[in-house]
Amino acid sequence: MSNSEATQTPPHRRFVSGLTQLHHVREINVLLALVLVGALISFASPYFLTTNNLMGVFRAFSLTAIMSIGMVMVIITGGIDLSVGSAMGLSSLVTALAFDAGFSMPASIGAGVGVGLAFGLANGFLITAIGLPPFIATLGTLSIGRGLMYMITHGVPVTPDTPEFFSFFGQGYIGPVPVPVIIMVVLMVVFTVIMGRTRFGRHVYATGGNEQAARLSGVKVNRVKLSVYILSSVIASIAGIIGFSRYLSAEPASGFGAELDVIAAAAIGGASLAGGVGSVAGAVIGAALVGIIANGVVLLNINTYAQQAITGGVILIAVSIDVLRNKYTGGNT
Repeated sequence: MSNSEATQTPPHRRFVSGLTQLHHVREINVLLALVLVGALISFASPYFLTTNNLMGVFRAFSLTAIMSIGMVMVIITGGIDLSVGSAMGLSSLVTALAFDAGFSMPASIGAGVGVGLAFGLANGFLITAIGLPPFIATLGTLSIGRGLMYMITHGVPVTPDTPEFFSFFGQGYIGPVPVPVIIMVVLMVVFTVIMGRTRFGRHVYATGGNEQAARLSGVKVNRVKLSVYILSSVIASIAGIIGFSRYLSAEPASGFGAELDVIAAAAIGGASLAGGVGSVAGAVIGAALVGIIANGVVLLNINTYAQQAITGGVILIAVSIDVLRNKYTGGNT
């Protein structure tokens, strides 16, 4: 179509065409679901849309959202990282132990991030060098990390003295917004740009879309995989440090089961477990949807045990829609 023909297209047709294109954007579909669920809860409870409640919801799901940023990059490559919960918990514990041993705040935070780096290197090595399936490799490191936590603590929480400023990362506010939420937004923006505007991001999508074709086109597939597993674990360690900063106590069970919530956020946000499809923004929106559902369960006085069942149903619906969309469109979404 020429430019002159395009300008002659009736406005209502351009509007409908724009809506059709938006419908095929996965993040828009998840965002619409988020708005719909929020509207339903707000009609049922007058407390949902209060500033205090919304900021509490944002804070509650922020750690899951932060970890989902790393997880979605792993899933886009066609992998999975079951060890993020252990990386989160062990990073929190090591940070606490470093404070307890008298280390400075930067050194203690560095020790916690170092745990995440170790997890990522271990996962990446097992998957790229040894050739283990990601599910098995990260299941193994999950169990090792969890075992180490109980071996070190003997089931007793670690509550060291920390500098007063350290609590700002988990408990502080900038205006009405909790600091963990600001950290989440900053990470989301940074990694959205990385995934959408850099060579690394293109290589991540290429690896998940067709690994053999990516390798033949010059993509260093193993290096890409190693990088995303390192990023996933390091981001999980950042979430663990923020969590410790909030409670100022490292619990032996910290991060237990977090991997399920993180994977759920990525899947609900439109990431395909087959690889090649997904986005950072979608994963964060998916985490927000799970968080709002959890808050709605509390506000509406629904049995809290139903939360997991509801979340599971949302996951099945989201993934089923994705499968059916690919089936009827040939994957061209």
